Amino acid sequence: MLPKKQQNYEHSRYSEIVKTNRFQQLMAEKKRFILPMTVFFLLFYFSLPILTAYTNVLNQNAIGDITWAWIFAFAQFIMTWALCMIYTKRAKRFDELAEKVIADMDKEASS
Repeated sequence: MLPKKQQNYEHSRYSEIVKTNRFQQLMAEKKRFILPMTVFFLLFYFSLPILTAYTNVLNQNAIGDITWAWIFAFAQFIMTWALCMIYTKRAKRFDELAEKVIADMDKEASS
């Protein structure tokens, strides 16, 4: 559900909002962050099953009897947590930009 201050806006206002510089900046920053992170995540995630199914690269021992496949699999958990923390920090900037868009909408609605 939308916050009360956003519930009063009509759907036709959306096309006006999309054209504003602040909204364009918000979407551009989100795209610059989310697209590369998604590509990285998918490549990192799918490389483990591909490498274990079609090569023997990860079957070599890394530390004692622990193979590189186990290290790579553990690294995927670390990578997931790291990406979540990075996104959480970056989302603060997205929230700031979204608040500016909302503030601009409120100014226009009150004038």
